[in-house]
Amino acid sequence: MQQTLSIIKPDGVKRGIIGEVIKRLEASGIRIVAMKMLHLSKAQAEGFYSVHRERPFFQSLTDFMSSGPVVVMVLEGEDVIQKYRTLMGATDYRKADEGTIRKDFATDIEKNVVHGSDAPETAAFEIGYFFNRLEIVH
Repeated sequence: MQQTLSIIKPDGVKRGIIGEVIKRLEASGIRIVAMKMLHLSKAQAEGFYSVHRERPFFQSLTDFMSSGPVVVMVLEGEDVIQKYRTLMGATDYRKADEGTIRKDFATDIEKNVVHGSDAPETAAFEIGYFFNRLEIVH
């Protein structure tokens, strides 16, 4: 079984679509094995996105991610990283396939409702950033 991290970003929480995202996860056969809501500080957002520190969008991204509550989840399933990335849709919601979370709910490239890990190594780091082993149900 593979695991990945999912974040419902501040725009998704503010707009009240947490349930819709979870509904789509469950409908696609993805299992949620850990979940919590938190409000990242600027420093926590910077730590999470440290891989992008030199990118021009780093400040606006970390400002946005610390602007309100987020819901973080550990997802589990067969090939769940790719399965969830397909369900999310392209980062640029204008290029996302019809019926994906981002196509249906994103309002711009940064406020694109959800985040998902892009590889097993990234997933391991990201899950460990938010959860300890006792918080993940097996």
